Amino acid sequence: DSDLSMRTLSTPSPALIFPPNSPGFQNGRGSSTSSSSVTGETVAMVHSPPPTRLTHPLIRLASKHQREQANIDRLPDHSMIQIFSFLPTNQLCRCARVCRRWYNLAWDPRLWRTIRLTGETINVDRALKVLTRRLCQDTPNVCLMLETVIVSGCRRLTDRGLYTIAQCCPELRRLEVSGCYNISNEAVFDVVSLCPNLEHLDVSGCSKVTCISLTREASIKLSPLHGKQISIRYLDMTDCFVLEDEGLHTIAAHCTQLTHLYLRRCVRITDEGLRYLMIYCTSIKELSVSDCRFVSDFGLREIAKLESRLRYLSIAHCGRITDVGIRYIAKYCSKLRYLNARGCEGITDHGVEYLAKNCTKLKSLDIGKCPLVSDTGLEFLALNCFNLKRLSLKSCESITGQGLQIVAANCFDLQMLNVQDCEVSVDALRFVKRHCKRCIIEHTNPAFF
Repeated sequence: DSDLSMRTLSTPSPALIFPPNSPGFQNGRGSSTSSSSVTGETVAMVHSPPPTRLTHPLIRLASKHQREQANIDRLPDHSMIQIFSFLPTNQLCRCARVCRRWYNLAWDPRLWRTIRLTGETINVDRALKVLTRRLCQDTPNVCLMLETVIVSGCRRLTDRGLYTIAQCCPELRRLEVSGCYNISNEAVFDVVSLCPNLEHLDVSGCSKVTCISLTREASIKLSPLHGKQISIRYLDMTDCFVLEDEGLHTIAAHCTQLTHLYLRRCVRITDEGLRYLMIYCTSIKELSVSDCRFVSDFGLREIAKLESRLRYLSIAHCGRITDVGIRYIAKYCSKLRYLNARGCEGITDHGVEYLAKNCTKLKSLDIGKCPLVSDTGLEFLALNCFNLKRLSLKSCESITGQGLQIVAANCFDLQMLNVQDCEVSVDALRFVKRHCKRCIIEHTNPAFF
């Protein structure tokens, strides 16, 4: 951490998210170096450090006694920095405009390990350029302190903004650009190639992203030593609809250290893609292939190769999965803690039995919309999975109050139970409430409250 005395007061600083009709924008006041001529857009504005006193003729100056009594001025620097640490990026930039002391504190490097921008109207490319330029002041061309950039939902983010991050943030460890559908593979390649410490990448909803790989130049440079490896451990590609098996193959070959992978609604992924994944990524702990309609029991056979390393699995609405696939998971993944199999209508009481007898440490289970699961399956759960905390049986037509009572009598730690659209009596729900004191019951029975 650099000393506050090293901070210069003559450097311009950005105040982000200033709409054109705000007081700081009108008539050019509050901006000494740049503004935007485009109406109706939000821009990054650059301004000089504020004066020590307010000199506007319409503002009445406080007396010396009142200034001395201001509680905020009594706080030491470390307390102010702690308060500033809870502010989003745009508010922190606003604080830098209050006075010279706040300017110094607001630009303390400890507060700039994270940049967080949100909003559909933000000119995020320009905001990132201005911010990184300011943060690079003490270390030319690089932001050594910046580790996290979150610009989720900023639809105006383009490849230019990501290229700025890639060029200026070599110590970046976490990048979230979910919902930014204008970015492409090339920009993502630049980031993963120039930020070797990147571990967490969220590109969910980025429909143009079809792969994660090094650029050709970086690949040639690193291959003799690193074997084209990327350090990413957490990857969320939810709603990347264009991702196919070949792209997943490339991801697996480059990101061999993956522990968390989410492929929700990547509808083109098949069992073949999962086979590639299991060849290279043997350390996966959490995996979601929800709504991947081409994934079947053969895909679960591949996933089962993760064995005891797998703790979280979501296969919701994978209609081709049956008891056969569940049996593979139950047999080899004995330390499974979470399973979401909602909408897998091929699962029966036999599948639940395999699961309950082999995955006894299960804590969360969703078998909603599985019409072939009945009270018999619930009995197997109750007699084997005593640590169960969350259970969803939504729209399970064969479930009755008797099955719920068996579960409640054995799973005392149950904290959430979803029985919406199930034919269960009020007495059964009251029985659950008596035995599981902390359980929140989601139901559609108007007689129970």
